Amino acid sequence: MPIYEYQCQACGNEHEALQKMSAEPLVTCPACSEPELKKKISAAGFRLKGNGWYETDFKGGSKKSGAEASAKPSGGSCGSGGCGHKH
Repeated sequence: MPIYEYQCQACGNEHEALQKMSAEPLVTCPACSEPELKKKISAAGFRLKGNGWYETDFKGGSKKSGAEASAKPSGGSCGSGGCGHKH
């Protein structure tokens, strides 16, 4: 279940709630009891990793993805042409 962030428009209190995706949004502030709670938009708290997932903006640095890393031959004997692989 995802964690949703809420902020009260009356008192400014911020609140997190663990809810099902199908659940109705909360409206009553737990701090001031006013019906002014609004759901905030925030970043996801998980990353999709491993084979079969598309690259995302979360990946940083100059690391190569699996497809890019396997496309380039390694040095060793392949570089000299004596390995028997078709290049």
